[in-house]
Amino acid sequence: MEASSIESKKARLLLFYASCFAVITNAFSFSIRAGILPQLGEELNLSGEELGYINSMWFLGFPISMIIGGLVYNKIGGKLIMQFAFFAHTIGIIMTIYSGSYVGLLISTLLIGFGNGCTEAACNPMIADSYEGNTIIKMMNRFHMWFPGGIVIGALISKFMTDGGFGWQSQIWVLLVPTLIYAYLFYGKPWPQAKSKEEASLSSNFKAMGTPLFIFMLVCMSLTAASEFGPQQWVGLILARSGAEPMLILALVTGLMAVVRYFGGAVVKKLDQTGVFLAASVLTLLGIFLFSTQTGSMAYVAAVVYAFGIAYFWPNMLGFVAEKIPNSGAIGLSVIGAVGMVAGSFFQPIIGAWIDSNRVKAEATGLTGDELELVAGQATMQNMTIFPAILIVLFIILFVWVKKIKQQQ
Repeated sequence: MEASSIESKKARLLLFYASCFAVITNAFSFSIRAGILPQLGEELNLSGEELGYINSMWFLGFPISMIIGGLVYNKIGGKLIMQFAFFAHTIGIIMTIYSGSYVGLLISTLLIGFGNGCTEAACNPMIADSYEGNTIIKMMNRFHMWFPGGIVIGALISKFMTDGGFGWQSQIWVLLVPTLIYAYLFYGKPWPQAKSKEEASLSSNFKAMGTPLFIFMLVCMSLTAASEFGPQQWVGLILARSGAEPMLILALVTGLMAVVRYFGGAVVKKLDQTGVFLAASVLTLLGIFLFSTQTGSMAYVAAVVYAFGIAYFWPNMLGFVAEKIPNSGAIGLSVIGAVGMVAGSFFQPIIGAWIDSNRVKAEATGLTGDELELVAGQATMQNMTIFPAILIVLFIILFVWVKKIKQQQ
């Protein structure tokens, strides 16, 4: 019995490590693409809005495959979903390199988004089924720490390769490294079963997803995703003339996020999830505001504040649903993540259009060159403060709501 338990623990850890490399692939596809946006725009003569639509395909493919994966998870298992993730990642990466056109980049980025969504659809419920209680929150945070952790690694790789004269195609090849590693680690491993019949029943899942609390969390998730992915995805263009190095800003933000998420379980245990959400939204608002007003070394201070704000959003939104609404099951976790990605997809072209519009307004005042780009970028950051501002109100409501639920139990 003891040997069986040790073997089970070992298999569980190997699945977890494989999941971490899968989410690193997701992160590389995010940060390296952010790093090559200026090269893509110049080489293919793409506008800010067109680059926004390319970005949006990453966010659009993510929720589509997440929802489908969540629906079929209990029928086909996470292993098959991850096999499709590997296929989509590999084809998408190769197609991105050889597409050479706007339409080709739209399709290849969509495929990579499909692979990323399958990763979330398979790995989030696997972690929820593998652990109990607050350990779920801890492992969710440690799993999702590798998204910012992978972003910082990818951002540094992109910067050094760009500075070294490597083209954007060479940088995209790097995405295959963690892809091949996770495929190897997942191969032949058994997956855990759902903890209860309710979690494995789609009818029970949909009933739980129809509750006011779950619907409210969907609204919150859309805005936390916009607050996190909006500034990060456009950091290269928005902060390029701020006197700070954009990819170092991205590396600083995501590096801090990874560290903060590693200790996420302990922090949430002490402060409770709703208190953490509220504090995070305030710090995010302050961070984005500082990005919109500060230049030079102060941009790095803004990055630190912003990182502490957004670090706790994504994993704890998933952990909140897994712990507080467990009967929503695998599909509930997939839907909550999918809504975040849909919001990311929806706002990408809008943010790109904000950049174009703010650039036109700045040109009308007679600005040119670096000053023009800086003013347009900072104005766009000011536009994005609306996301965390609304979240502050929503998380105050959630704080009171959850407190009342606890009092009634």
